[in-house]
Amino acid sequence: MKSARRLALLLVDIGLYFAMLAFTVGLDQIVDANLTVSFEWYCLSALIFLAFIMAARFSLRSYSNIWRYANSKVYLQIVAADAVGGILAMFLTYFLQKPFLGVWQSASMVCMFNVLTLSSRFLYQQYYRHLNNLGTYDIHQIGVAIVGAGQIGSLLAEELLYNSKSHYRPVCFIDCDKAKIGSRVCGLNVYAEDDEIIERLKKMPVQEIFLAVPSMDGDTAKRLVDFYSETGCKVKMYDYLHQQGRNGEEDKTSTGRHIREVRIEDLLFRATLKVNDDRTRAFYHDKVVLVTGGGGSIGSEIGRQLAKCNPKQLIVFDIYENNAYDLQQELVRRYGNSLNLAVEIGSVRDRKRLEAVFANYRPDIVFHAAAHKHVPLMEHSNCEAIKNNVLGTYNTADMAEKYGVKKFILVSTDKAVNPTNIMGASKRMCEMVVQCRTDSKTAFSAVRFGNVLGSNGSVIPLFRRQIEEGGPLTLTDKRIIRYFMTIPEASQLVMQAGAMAKSGELFVLDMGKPIKILDLAENMIRLSGLRPYRDIEIKEIGLRPGEKLYEELLIKTETLDKTENNMIFIERDDPLTRAEVEAKLDDLRAAVTAAENEIGSDLIKQAMKRAVPTYREPDEINRTAAQSKEMQLVK
Repeated sequence: MKSARRLALLLVDIGLYFAMLAFTVGLDQIVDANLTVSFEWYCLSALIFLAFIMAARFSLRSYSNIWRYANSKVYLQIVAADAVGGILAMFLTYFLQKPFLGVWQSASMVCMFNVLTLSSRFLYQQYYRHLNNLGTYDIHQIGVAIVGAGQIGSLLAEELLYNSKSHYRPVCFIDCDKAKIGSRVCGLNVYAEDDEIIERLKKMPVQEIFLAVPSMDGDTAKRLVDFYSETGCKVKMYDYLHQQGRNGEEDKTSTGRHIREVRIEDLLFRATLKVNDDRTRAFYHDKVVLVTGGGGSIGSEIGRQLAKCNPKQLIVFDIYENNAYDLQQELVRRYGNSLNLAVEIGSVRDRKRLEAVFANYRPDIVFHAAAHKHVPLMEHSNCEAIKNNVLGTYNTADMAEKYGVKKFILVSTDKAVNPTNIMGASKRMCEMVVQCRTDSKTAFSAVRFGNVLGSNGSVIPLFRRQIEEGGPLTLTDKRIIRYFMTIPEASQLVMQAGAMAKSGELFVLDMGKPIKILDLAENMIRLSGLRPYRDIEIKEIGLRPGEKLYEELLIKTETLDKTENNMIFIERDDPLTRAEVEAKLDDLRAAVTAAENEIGSDLIKQAMKRAVPTYREPDEINRTAAQSKEMQLVK
């Protein structure tokens, strides 16, 4: 097929060349009475020029292009080839015979042939586009307006206009540049982004709006999404994407174009933090790494990031076999035998099972992500929070010390700061368990971060399901705020903190400003092409047990030390001694034993309040929430 296409192009060009010669000779435009060369020499010179031009075109691979998709670069390639071939032919004919055709006649011959070639290609391209677009408008395609009439927007319009398989039909451009407003780009009108554009778009056959704005920051993204959602159209992004190279690494030498839904990360309306680096990846290279809770949202992403670091062995440990199996299959598909992967099923509450795993694999590094994390469920089943979170962490830390683990990194949460629920208090107790081991040969550390967007059981999947079902979206209180980060951010923070850790550190991340859950709900509705309170209701259902209106700031400069990464800090927190922590653990164990036959026993809550002095009832915090620094940040 390729050879046939190239041969056809070659024959067309040769036919055009000889037609040009016949035309010019017939009109005496080149060979005339004033020319000192013979007709025979003229014909021989013409053949020499043809041979050199064709050789130059083949050298620059001009005949390898698919001309129906040609752009300006491809056209310039033909111009360059003809110029090079023409100049070389001119020098050859000059040395073969004097006088030769002359500069003017030689240049005329090359230029005329070049114009004919480019014209034939352009006519073919337009004819092909015309054929592929006949009868497709209004029937099979979705009308779109493109925000941004610059280079990126015009590339998008061309791709949609002339791709017969495209589901979209560009209707117009929208731009703020006065020099473009009122003109046409790719045959489409450019309208101003003013107060009238929303009503104008509502009257046009536009169902979706594509944002084709280069280097769009978070504030711009939020403004555009809020503004164009008023049309009732679905808003999408148009990105230049770096393609993924080997091992999932970003290949910055290769770019592609992509129309996509607005991602979860875009709901943060800030640039996604990238806290991983080459030195961090090098730290995990050729290490045996164990991830407890390795099938969960954070644990599985830690596993994915570790797989890129070429570890000596990666061990995924989880009680829930379905998640562990899914991750195993994903990593096997991606890495095959190049990744030494082991998946073990078991609970951190089971010391014997833990010991068998540690004794068999002898990990160098442990990421402890296994935990119960749902606040209302742990309020109801508070005994299980102690068994799994606190005693499970204690068991895993003991095994790490016994089997010579070099580093142990606990995954913690911002809910451990002045907790108002059993889950948060249990994670604060987990921090105490690892921080007290400053005399250990194992370097223990903990990492705190806020809510993780898109994780299992988080608000994003809940809102998405409710939108698909037609609403309403339910939130506990319209005043509630939270700090958010993405799953990759959380996992990379944990990995970098692990590489930095020496002993006893409590790492926290600067996560910027908190986000109002109500704003998050409204934006998710808009991004679905619907209107809040018109198409989808938002319903307030009341705070859940143990829930507070805000989480405390993780970043308080007076209590933090900087690290080499300006987004990661270390909390100055004087650890308790092992004896003090053991005493708290004994009290908790006694409460668990006493509450064996109860569900949601108050004995657990009282023991937890004794163990974690900063534990408060939610009402104590919520009564004064409006005056807090955190709530003031979102006003």
